[in-house]
Amino acid sequence: MDLGLKEKVVVVMASSKGLGKACALEFAKEGAIVVLSSRRQESVDAAAEEIRTESGNEQVHAFTCDMSQADDIKQLFHKVDEQFGRIDVLVNNTGGPKAGGFDDMSDDDWYSAFDQNLLSYIRTCREVLPYMKGQQFGRIINISSSSTKEVIDGLILSNTMRAGMVGFAKTLSREVAGDNILVNTVGPGKISTDRVAELTQATADRQGLSPEEVLEHTEAQIPSGRLGEPAEFARTVVFLASAANSYVTGQSIVVDGGFLKAL
Repeated sequence: MDLGLKEKVVVVMASSKGLGKACALEFAKEGAIVVLSSRRQESVDAAAEEIRTESGNEQVHAFTCDMSQADDIKQLFHKVDEQFGRIDVLVNNTGGPKAGGFDDMSDDDWYSAFDQNLLSYIRTCREVLPYMKGQQFGRIINISSSSTKEVIDGLILSNTMRAGMVGFAKTLSREVAGDNILVNTVGPGKISTDRVAELTQATADRQGLSPEEVLEHTEAQIPSGRLGEPAEFARTVVFLASAANSYVTGQSIVVDGGFLKAL
């Protein structure tokens, strides 16, 4: 299947590692012009070089951007405009907020999670929509969490902000569908990333178990019998962001190996 991504300009936020990096690699394999971003130039430069080597695509570019900072977001898209003059695909992504329950969180924690995990996505969409409307083509994918379908104990900030993101994305998808701009949300279940390793360690510490015991218990609950690989998640994102997807919009999809029981 031709995904129609060759020479499309794809911006992947927070893409120096994890799911963002995996998505950037899959876009590069499809021949897209890929823009990576991260808070640290050294990290994003290294990721871009890895992706160029693995994909054979030299059109992989690296810029710094802190998703919690409005000025950083504006400057990033100004640079993309200067260099390419168009934006076809936006993949929104940030690190997860602080773990913990209600009693663990201060007002500052709530504000920080809002800035990083909800307002940042709103700001990036505000930057790219003028390009996409002018082109009468655009794809926006918001990376979220399986908590949009089933809350995760001990992640109250994520549960709250991710739900708000889904509401935002669904509403936006209805407003811009007439401009051939499709907006979808994709949430990872148990994917083998640093974030899952961090949460596994936190659970192990809390329960007095080893991380290996926690992981074994987790995998036993997944019908597929294992954690997912970042590339498996990324391929779902790439299809939804491609021209091959012409009618799926406003959806919240979880890639989880069948883990969730929620409908």
